[in-house]
Amino acid sequence: MTQPRHTPVLLRECVEALAPRPGDVYVDCTAGLGGHAAAVAELLGVSGTVILFDLDPANLAASKARVESLPSSPRVLSYHASFADVPRRLAEAGLTADCVLADLGFASNQMDSPERGLSFLRDGPLDMRLNPAAPITAAELVNSMSERELSELIRDFGEDDAARKIASKLVQARRTSPISTTGQLATIIREAAPRRPGQGIDPATKTFQALRIAVNDELGSLERLLDAIKRGAHRPGSWLAHAAPGRPGARVGIISFHSLEDRPVKRVFGEIVEQGSAEHVHRRPVVAGDQEVRDNPRSRSAKLRVIRVGGLKSDADASA
Repeated sequence: MTQPRHTPVLLRECVEALAPRPGDVYVDCTAGLGGHAAAVAELLGVSGTVILFDLDPANLAASKARVESLPSSPRVLSYHASFADVPRRLAEAGLTADCVLADLGFASNQMDSPERGLSFLRDGPLDMRLNPAAPITAAELVNSMSERELSELIRDFGEDDAARKIASKLVQARRTSPISTTGQLATIIREAAPRRPGQGIDPATKTFQALRIAVNDELGSLERLLDAIKRGAHRPGSWLAHAAPGRPGARVGIISFHSLEDRPVKRVFGEIVEQGSAEHVHRRPVVAGDQEVRDNPRSRSAKLRVIRVGGLKSDADASA
């Protein structure tokens, strides 16, 4: 099977920080096309276990196939589920995680597919669901929410100071005909909030972000995952491995792409470290180098934060 082209973000940095060892259990909360999982799997060997989660069934299947095609493939378990389900699924399987990674970005094939409706670069249906079986599309939100609700969504999830103008324009436009494509939506947004001199991003960017977050409950799922990490770090015998003779505690990494994701990750990781249940692996969040940004512009905004469970209270500087 031909794999879609995808460049995993901060690949070397993730592998180094997670430090996978032969026989470890690795959990990829957002498997995507398997770039991170395949790199880690090579270090686990046949005695290891790779557990894959993804809301996109096609990408999950591609990731599973990629890992299983390795010459010394570890055991692979895959779940078409949100990463909020990780602790429950591991408990059911009787496993504890040695390495955990959640890449909160989208796979390249998802962003580049017009049918997904995740981007305004190509016109397509206004969908935005990562899980095709999810009940609500972006079109349903845009065409059913009140002006106030739209304004609050764009303000809170898009952090756009033009939220009220955009919401008003959307409600006005849908009175004529439903907004059903990414091209329609982007045009309306640009009319409501034209690009200002010196503005680096397209005016539609933040509204698209807000709708993607709402449709896929991204922040809600992240909150549940962070809560599970906090509980797991505090409780030996939970779904996260704790330090023991000959076994380091679980290494947990999250790659975020905007402040709405990074702020709660920074806060919760900081609380876990402050309470003495983990230590920071890095003094500051890891970001892409100049070469990676040139090769993969989507890596520009990526931030990797990693903690190690069960370490002594760290004096690492987490103030970044």
